[in-house]
Amino acid sequence: MTEILAHHGLLTDTKLHVDDTGGTGRPVVLIHGWPLSGEAWNHQVPAFEAAGHRVVTYDRRGFGRSDKPLTGYSYDDFADDLQAVLEALDLRDVTLVGFSMGGGEVARYLAKFGDERVHSVVFASAVPPYLLKTPANPDGPLEAGEAAKMTAALTANQESFYDDFITTFYSVDGTLVVSEAERRAAIELTEQAFKPAALQAMAAFANTDFRDDLQAVKVPTLVIHGDSDATVPFEGSGLRTHEAIADSELHVVADAPHGVNVSHAEEWNRVVLEFLNR
Repeated sequence: MTEILAHHGLLTDTKLHVDDTGGTGRPVVLIHGWPLSGEAWNHQVPAFEAAGHRVVTYDRRGFGRSDKPLTGYSYDDFADDLQAVLEALDLRDVTLVGFSMGGGEVARYLAKFGDERVHSVVFASAVPPYLLKTPANPDGPLEAGEAAKMTAALTANQESFYDDFITTFYSVDGTLVVSEAERRAAIELTEQAFKPAALQAMAAFANTDFRDDLQAVKVPTLVIHGDSDATVPFEGSGLRTHEAIADSELHVVADAPHGVNVSHAEEWNRVVLEFLNR
């Protein structure tokens, strides 16, 4: 465990909590989803480390054990934070794995910083290319009215909102497909989220258009997504990302919710490790 200082402006230096298994294996950076933390990868870290990889997770600013500034929640800020982690640990030949909103970090990072340090990337249940449905993005899976309802519900009662959100996160057709213990563990991670950060990050992942960013993805790419994802629907996100990135690989997990890396951890780990080991 370490803390890395990310620099944004004169008064907004932010410490990021980072967990690093160390070792000499090819590094993998796991970027968590909203509104969780790096601890959400507990089904992946031991498996990837056992396969010989150096595994790094970090808590996004405003979440988990990282600092929680009042501002700085755009995808440019998040990409800068990722670069700070890679530079501080001197990570090279790395695979970036972005889950859900973390896929936005991957896309924006490559567009902003290039792939000098990057070997390959994984978009896992990820929000690109553009969630919000607009006249210019008619295939966006998130209606503006639904986004407004989410913002209002989180503002009014975060405990109730997170309880419902996490249930949907791990459900298929309204049925929870993980244990209650797993659901409760995720809810505990949401309790570490700073509400202003959660609201600003929600606006960022809903409203950021990554279509141009995806054109910068030239490294080997895996898109992995559950076919029953009710949070970030596959057809409007993972499928479109796969179609936008030339030569990308696609793996669709059958009967899997948004939190497929937990509900179908064995299949998810096998597929991603096969990709990592090429």
